Amino acid sequence: MLDDTIAAVGTAPGEAGIGIVRLSGSKSQEILGKIFRGKKAKNTEEMRSRFMYYGFIYDEEDNKVDEVLAVIMRAPYSYTGEDVVEIHCHGGIISIRKIMELVLKKGARMAEPGEFTKRGFLNGRIDLAQSEAVIDIITAKTDEGLNNAMNQLQGQLSHKVKAVMDILLSMLAHIEAAVDFPEHDIEEITADNLKNNGMKAKSMLKELQDSYYEGKIHREGLSTAIIGRPNVGKSSLLNFLLKENRAIVTDIPGTTRDIIEEYLNIKGILIKLIDTAGLRETEDVVEKIGVERTKDVLEKADLVIFIIDASEDLTHEDITIANLIKDKKVIVAANKIDAGIKADLDEIEKLFDKTNIIKISVKDKIGIDLLEKAIYDSVYSGNIRSKSNVVVSNVRHKSLIDGALESIERALEAIDIGIPVDLISVDLKDAWNFLGSITGDTVEEDIITEIFSRFCIGK
Repeated sequence: MLDDTIAAVGTAPGEAGIGIVRLSGSKSQEILGKIFRGKKAKNTEEMRSRFMYYGFIYDEEDNKVDEVLAVIMRAPYSYTGEDVVEIHCHGGIISIRKIMELVLKKGARMAEPGEFTKRGFLNGRIDLAQSEAVIDIITAKTDEGLNNAMNQLQGQLSHKVKAVMDILLSMLAHIEAAVDFPEHDIEEITADNLKNNGMKAKSMLKELQDSYYEGKIHREGLSTAIIGRPNVGKSSLLNFLLKENRAIVTDIPGTTRDIIEEYLNIKGILIKLIDTAGLRETEDVVEKIGVERTKDVLEKADLVIFIIDASEDLTHEDITIANLIKDKKVIVAANKIDAGIKADLDEIEKLFDKTNIIKISVKDKIGIDLLEKAIYDSVYSGNIRSKSNVVVSNVRHKSLIDGALESIERALEAIDIGIPVDLISVDLKDAWNFLGSITGDTVEEDIITEIFSRFCIGK
């Protein structure tokens, strides 16, 4: 398939100032020559690589289709490692469609999702981890998320992973030497060497593993569930934080019956706010479903904002919810303090750290800034923030790092109990294969296909 030429629209559908049609493959330049006439270049052979040329696209009846800028990026210095052509036309739906129809008629085929990036990977232009970073750059919702994705695209994660792979290869080489030259009695020396290198590899991977919490939040957002009994102000808080009336607010308990999810940016941290149905015993069939969904959300939440009505005495429902979430990371928001404080907060403090009890009034806009600060601090409290600029944000990478760490730990345990070094090589090879799946050195074809299927057509 790499012998053919692909084409796709590289810009979002709709009306815009500019639209881009991209081609990649050995016939890209030839196809451009059939439809483009430049003012300064008589043919595409005269066009310098990576220079924009002004001209017009002509159809088969020699009618002008659009005024464009065209650029050729000749192999291997292109995004895909092949000859790449881009036609920058006006961003109208008809203009882009007619140019796409022309390039397909002249010998290109429609690209599959992610095929441009996939070709870059298959041609050795970028590795698999760098390829996946492209998606993260496109979907980044915060500056930190974009920075992490850019670091990965530039190969920082790959370099660290490959450094560990080099250590593992060195360990395997020492094992081979011990097996091939038993007469030199070097097994004891080899075991010491393996132990030192194994601990070094473990330390490097542990640092990557520890960075995942931060990376996941920048990539996917801090999943934050707003929990409480009915009518304590959950939906009001959601609306206030979002600065829009996203959820219906009434004095009738049980108004919110389904899950509402919205994203919020607090000081650069992506927050996935989830407004939930009030937790209480109910005979209402629809409300019961909402309560069950709330419990499901609660299990997966990174952070829980537990809202109580400070103007009333604590209820049995409040205490039940508090016990339900006491093992989660919780911020308690004592709402409605504008109406006075009757709730026994000492009772809540028995279950939660009092520093995480924030007194607020959504109605009078009191304490919301303290609540936002508490949310931010919950991410970067203690030593959670990664000290390295290499941050793991992809769950696939995390699971492979976990697998490699487990394999190395098994190898180190085997060394400690004196198992012959040649038997240790099995675990070391497993670790090497796990890490190779991150960079694409050892990954299977079906995984590659699945990864690139998530891309848009033009990328």
